[in-house]
Amino acid sequence: MITIYHNPRCGKSRECLAYLEKSNRSFEIVKYLDNPISEEKLTEIITKLNIPAIELVRTKEKIWIEQYKGKQLTEADIITAILENPILMERPVVIYNNKAIIARPLNLIESLF
Repeated sequence: MITIYHNPRCGKSRECLAYLEKSNRSFEIVKYLDNPISEEKLTEIITKLNIPAIELVRTKEKIWIEQYKGKQLTEADIITAILENPILMERPVVIYNNKAIIARPLNLIESLF
């Protein structure tokens, strides 16, 4: 099963969703801003992405700049920041089996299948 962590207000996320709809593959949509994800799930996503947590952060978001930029943060601190402010999470994240990607640019999604 494919899972997309989707923000409907994001053009890149909508583009990815449209791609999945046209692909005739079964998938699940998680609107992570409406239904925040758990720490366990976020940690699992980061593990599947095989990246440090900071690479999942939208570092140009106002909240990141005002509250976190320039601070010495551990992986746990960054995960907590994302959990407390889900808007900080890069999107769209697409998971298939044990692999995940941040689908920016969209053509990266092909590497999952």
